[in-house]
Amino acid sequence: MFFERPDRGETAILVHIDLDSEQEQEDPVEFEELVLSAGAVPAIFIKGSRKQPDAGLFIGSGKLEEIKAAVEEHEAEVVLFNHALTPSQERNLEARLSCRVLDRTGLILDIFAQRARSYEGKLQVELAQLEHTVTRLKRGWTHLDRQKGGIGLRGAGETQLELDQRMIRQRIKSINASLIKVRGQRDQGRRSRKRADIPTVSLVGYTNAGKSSLFNVMANEHIYAADQLFATLDSTLRRIQVPNFGAAILADTVGFISHLPHKLVAAFRATLEESAEASLLLHVIDVANEQHKFFTEQVEEVLAEIGADEVPCLQVCNKIDLLDERAPHIERNQEGKPVRVWISARTGEGIDLLLSAIGELLGHDVVEYSLRLAPEQGRLRARLYAKGAVVHENVDADGLVCLDVRLPRKDLDRLLVDEGMTPSGTSAGL
Repeated sequence: MFFERPDRGETAILVHIDLDSEQEQEDPVEFEELVLSAGAVPAIFIKGSRKQPDAGLFIGSGKLEEIKAAVEEHEAEVVLFNHALTPSQERNLEARLSCRVLDRTGLILDIFAQRARSYEGKLQVELAQLEHTVTRLKRGWTHLDRQKGGIGLRGAGETQLELDQRMIRQRIKSINASLIKVRGQRDQGRRSRKRADIPTVSLVGYTNAGKSSLFNVMANEHIYAADQLFATLDSTLRRIQVPNFGAAILADTVGFISHLPHKLVAAFRATLEESAEASLLLHVIDVANEQHKFFTEQVEEVLAEIGADEVPCLQVCNKIDLLDERAPHIERNQEGKPVRVWISARTGEGIDLLLSAIGELLGHDVVEYSLRLAPEQGRLRARLYAKGAVVHENVDADGLVCLDVRLPRKDLDRLLVDEGMTPSGTSAGL
């Protein structure tokens, strides 16, 4: 029901009204990008201004006639508003315009429905759609009578509206139960990674900032990446090797957007938890976009909302290939820690610097240690190689294996204790 898409783009009338009562206005340019991402074909962009929205129609009578004329002229199938409409406003507008009307939230939900691929992603999208739809049901037909009291006035027991609402609530309950099971499996995987002491590096950022392109470069993958909003919805995890550190899990997550509807934040909370539980966040920023500072603030607001604002964060200034004379480099704070890396995921410039910065931030307690292992201690040697910790190996005259290793102190100490050896208390930290 919720994932059948039309075979062709739909002709759409776009509407944006500047309201004096709104402190933060929606961006018309971003709205048009959303419309194109949804596959619609914009016929005309109607703009206007009001002090405050009309309670019944959101717009005034004059603007309503202008939109109605545009619908008839272009034979439009849908009118899209760059605003949040109440259920009654949507119904009233549809009755007056004789075509479908969607607000900004409904448009984003439609894009999410097209992009979701994983089982969890589809469940999350359907849940958000149902919660959005249940308040917008109207009585479409009258073959079931209204409930009435009194002899001779009793109807079938439920109206069609009540049946629809009950079916949707049952489906919402079923989806929530399924999501609890899926989230339990995700938590189990997260606990397994913690037991193995493999840190998670999570990519976050405004939609279309280049996260998936960066993920493909760093993980040598080929996940879908496109120059459109919300190209990625499903969280993808891959194991990568970080130079001078070892193994880490790289996570690609859904992009953020200004004024992201709360029901979407709630629906995708399980996916976004990868960011909240990460060891390090890579905040990818499209520095070629003139509004990148505003977008950065919007992402930071959502991170605070999901409890990820306390996670260590490294800003990744992407798309420097679109800037004049901007070379890849690392910016550091007064303590010498990397805080910002300038790169281009498309050309690969600066990726080595990014990996180096990640290794520094993850490996703040990394140590170098030299070991001499007897032949019967081959299990320890294998475990060190599995962690990517061996820097150099040779065999001495006594037949012992000499290893120079580099890895986090706690990992080394645990391995040594497991093999009945002395912890690395006297080794020099880097």
